[in-house]
Amino acid sequence: MKTMNITLVGVGGQGTLLTSDILAKTAALAGLDVKKSEIHGMAQRGGSVISQVRFGDEVHSPIIHEGASDLLVSFERMEALRWRHLLAPTGQCLINDIDLIPITVSSGQQPAVTDLQERLEAEFPDAVFLDAISIAIEVGNQRCMNMVIAGAISNLTPFSAELWQDTMKNRIPAKLLDLNLEAFSRGRAVTAPAVV
Repeated sequence: MKTMNITLVGVGGQGTLLTSDILAKTAALAGLDVKKSEIHGMAQRGGSVISQVRFGDEVHSPIIHEGASDLLVSFERMEALRWRHLLAPTGQCLINDIDLIPITVSSGQQPAVTDLQERLEAEFPDAVFLDAISIAIEVGNQRCMNMVIAGAISNLTPFSAELWQDTMKNRIPAKLLDLNLEAFSRGRAVTAPAVV
């Protein structure tokens, strides 16, 4: 299969890295060559997190070059704009419809972006927006928001839901598994009509 490039971006504490890890392991379970990279410098303090996953018959590098991401997954709206340059011209964008105010803005070091919605619509006219936090709360725990997003991602990859779920069973602690599997299923169901 042709190499698929997926970039996941967010803010520290959102579960971006766990989601990218599950994606990478799912691709490996499917028998593909997989490479993954991540940057999470100030993630524990609410800073940007970026992880890139590449999979295909043969992948030589974990780095996705500018303008080459087939899928940009943003766990927060501002991060979608920050990493827009990585998306390929024909790429798809999935945006979690939540705003997290960066420390640099709340501390007064930078001004807030006041036209975020207009800029997102201009940059990503075909984006799929997902209210993952509301779905996670309905499921019973807002911390499983990332698995709602994983469910949405699963609709945009060549892997079956069962393969994703097998990976989750090996990666998520047993006491949290059912909740996360439900979150995954809900994210998959909510986005299926719009992205399939």
